[in-house]
Amino acid sequence: MGSGQVTEQLDWNRKKVTVAGLGVSGIPAARVLHGLGALVTVVNDGDDERSRAQAAELEAEGITVRLGDGATLPSGTELIVTAPGWRPDKPLFAAAAEAGVEIWGDVELAWRLRGPGAAPWLAVTGTNGKTTTVRMLASILEAAGLRTAAVGNIGVSLLDAVLGEEPYDVLAVELSSYQLHWAPSVRAHSAAVLNLAPDHLDWHGSMEAYAADKGRIYEGNQVACVYNVADAATEDLVREADVEEGCRAIGFTLGTPGPSQLGVVEGILVDRAFVANRQKNAQELAEVADVQPPAPHNIANALAAAALARAFGVEAKAVRDGLKAFRPDPHRIEPVEEIGGVTYVDDSKATNTHAAEASLAAYDPIVWIAGGLAKGATFDELVQKSAKRLRGAVLIGADRALIREALARHAPEVPVVDLDRTDTGAMSEAVREAAGLARPGDTVLLAPACASMDMFTNYNKRGEAFADAVRALAATGDA
Repeated sequence: MGSGQVTEQLDWNRKKVTVAGLGVSGIPAARVLHGLGALVTVVNDGDDERSRAQAAELEAEGITVRLGDGATLPSGTELIVTAPGWRPDKPLFAAAAEAGVEIWGDVELAWRLRGPGAAPWLAVTGTNGKTTTVRMLASILEAAGLRTAAVGNIGVSLLDAVLGEEPYDVLAVELSSYQLHWAPSVRAHSAAVLNLAPDHLDWHGSMEAYAADKGRIYEGNQVACVYNVADAATEDLVREADVEEGCRAIGFTLGTPGPSQLGVVEGILVDRAFVANRQKNAQELAEVADVQPPAPHNIANALAAAALARAFGVEAKAVRDGLKAFRPDPHRIEPVEEIGGVTYVDDSKATNTHAAEASLAAYDPIVWIAGGLAKGATFDELVQKSAKRLRGAVLIGADRALIREALARHAPEVPVVDLDRTDTGAMSEAVREAAGLARPGDTVLLAPACASMDMFTNYNKRGEAFADAVRALAATGDA
């Protein structure tokens, strides 16, 4: 099993570092850097009550905080460490470029702070499926007896993981396109890009820039660059990557795998990549039934996780045991109830069209609850691909008209209920309307294809509102 590459240790004593953004990554970064002896200034656009409370805590520890001005570069700044969500076109970064100041994200900082003998990273990115795949991977690694953690966008803080007293054997790392943009020197043992579809284009500026940031995950890979056979753009990123000598391209597919691929044969997940004589041999890893839920896109996630684990030398039995032990997070194709022969499924995490397409592909026929904040997305392709599966659609949220218009163009025969309300009772009405359209054997599927913040705090709250409405419906017996 591989060892982590360790970068040279930096002298932080009295180094003037500006941390951009209070929040889940900015505050820990500021504290870590202050603890290393750096002179830390935190800048933040907002100046609300929460920000002031956070600032007071940091200032009590000796960290300077500047609220309401995230645009001006503090005098003498030698390095910026930014929260991943800060867009590259921020005035602060233009000022940094003009002054020749380097910009790191929290992931880059964690990478640079790893000590001797640091755990190698098995890294995952993609438009959809990252969190599930990383958690599957961690479950497999644990089943192999390895000390590991799911880190990055989820689970343990990446800074805590690399600075903790007890060393890990290997880390399963989820990396967003934002994080990869600000992480130029990260070099994974092996990495996977699960899929690529338009997302966050307002942040990246173009699909090309978004794909390029995703592709950074392959740079310097040592053992395997894992790509999706069904998504040629992911293989293109492998071809463009500068990897270590001997690093291999490993594909995963829902079909029969070729040499150097993992795939599915008669309900069995098999490996034709990490076996002797891969031209002729295949290793059985697990059954499709071992993966929960066994929806096609989730099988793809399992194959990607298995590929990374196998690249790290994990035995086939641990792949099976890890996948069997894994349970997905809430609001990811989560069955809620069956009422009157109709199954109600919560996939509130389907916050973009690519995720919704995968969700819609898992059921037939469907009454689809969709809508929210479109984030610049268009819905024609999604509706075209899914039209034959739709019994009906119930639309909610700020940008529901975009979906309604796509349905009118490509599925005019599908009945549509358009709910013009954004209050807390909107989801209850949506579920009641969906129940009215559904027949026994149908699935009422919340797969919004949109972000939630027009009506809910986050996708979790949206999913909870859906589940509560479904249970209320079951209790009344109205379905």
